[in-house]
Amino acid sequence: MSRNDPRLLAGTAIVTGAGGGLGRAITIELAHRGLHVAALGRHADTLSDTASANPAHIHPIPCDITDESALRAAVKQASDIAPLTLLINNAATYPRRDFLDETPQSFRATMDVNFTALMTATHIALETFVETGFGRILNVATFADLNPLPTASAYSVSKGAARLLTRALKADLADRFPEIVITDWMPGMLATSMGLPDGLPPEVSAKWGADLALWHDPTLTGATFEQDHEILPPRGLKRKLKDALLLRRPKPRQLT
Repeated sequence: MSRNDPRLLAGTAIVTGAGGGLGRAITIELAHRGLHVAALGRHADTLSDTASANPAHIHPIPCDITDESALRAAVKQASDIAPLTLLINNAATYPRRDFLDETPQSFRATMDVNFTALMTATHIALETFVETGFGRILNVATFADLNPLPTASAYSVSKGAARLLTRALKADLADRFPEIVITDWMPGMLATSMGLPDGLPPEVSAKWGADLALWHDPTLTGATFEQDHEILPPRGLKRKLKDALLLRRPKPRQLT
């Protein structure tokens, strides 16, 4: 299975949240590798800054991804550049509010960006991918749902729902559409507005994200990667005993 599938390289990639941080870095990295990248985000000025790194291959498309009509129009505009083959759901918000300071409206606003918009973009992309039988979706994820931090309830719930969606899509699609590959990727703590000042430079992490996004292998559907390596799913006692008897040692896949 191709690590740099030429079918992906010949198409258009969509990256949400491309105006800054990891979204900007991964947009630039994909463009450097020769893809046409539709850079989606709310603010035209920050998208223009992203596009200035590679004007021939980065196409800024201002869009509020929580507006389904606007998102559909943006996907149509991206598909007019070249057939859509890759979607990277990167956009996210992290309001850092104690649950008692949330309102139903503020909680819902975080869900709208981190989950509902991701689900909508995925559904719109799949309308094309199902017709062609081919496509790649990479969801930028975290383990926030497993170990929520203080003041992160909305973020943790919304990102956990997105990880659950990936597993649900595997159940629904993997057998019928094996060439539509959907994977979760956790880039690690980054030196961005949502990360830590001493975190990893997003440009470093973007290289791993681009490597994974351009790796088209049906066995990657439902898989989770952290930075440059796969996180294997937990094994039950019976599976562990069977592996021990057969002298099998599951080995996580690496990007580098």
